Amino acid sequence: MEQGSAREGARPAYAPGASPHASGNAARVPQDRVPEQARGRQGEEGQTRGRHGEEGQARGEHTHSEPPAPRAVQRHSVRGQILDALRAALVDGELVPGQVYSAPALGARFGVSATPVREAMQRLAVEGAVEVVPNRGFRVTERGPRELAELAEVRALIEVPVMLSLARTVPAHRWSVLRPLAEATVAAAAVGDRAAYAESDRAFHRAVLTLSGNAQLVTVADELHRRSQWPLVAGPATRRAELLADAAEHTALLDALVAQDLTVVQALVREHFNGADR
Repeated sequence: MEQGSAREGARPAYAPGASPHASGNAARVPQDRVPEQARGRQGEEGQTRGRHGEEGQARGEHTHSEPPAPRAVQRHSVRGQILDALRAALVDGELVPGQVYSAPALGARFGVSATPVREAMQRLAVEGAVEVVPNRGFRVTERGPRELAELAEVRALIEVPVMLSLARTVPAHRWSVLRPLAEATVAAAAVGDRAAYAESDRAFHRAVLTLSGNAQLVTVADELHRRSQWPLVAGPATRRAELLADAAEHTALLDALVAQDLTVVQALVREHFNGADR
């Protein structure tokens, strides 16, 4: 399930030759996490606007009347892509707890300006993943086992009674729709992809809780779930076998929900959350 430790054999969080203790260094996040259209976008947009301007002048049109909406949507899209990449880097342990990262340095790593990186980091600060360091950048929050255990306890208080209620009321055929989501967690665990597993794990839990019809509950539970996936300051590396064991609990939980076996449902959900302490 959720992991609170850095991945075994994780890639270095810094570029080759950089000091691992220097603040402001960019995390070594794979470029393929940020689609190519997120890099070099400003140059392409400038060329496109130049061509449109020339065509408009040839037709006697006023190019200054063109609406600016596409540019705003474009920028929001880049920020979202950077946010997703930073969240994946947090789960993978590539953004190291306690280290400070500057927006310009991370922007250079992603091939974008500092602005979308800074906006994404501000969002992570609201979520509690990082804290603002004035004139330096953002420090990744340091967490300990106690915080992880507390998150697991709160999640159990919320999700266990909801799932027991759903087990009594939701027909079997509704649960079968969630089977592909459970299988996606197994596929991610099989290759040891912690970032993909984290996303598929949350997707499965969101789908289950959505059946309650309570959108506020889903939002709160998903936020707690995300926080439980950030790495600890130090701890044993999560092995692929542990990911597979956690993923298998999703399939077992679906079987118990279909069978309306309340005892097994309760035991599986609690065991699943306690897996965060591993």
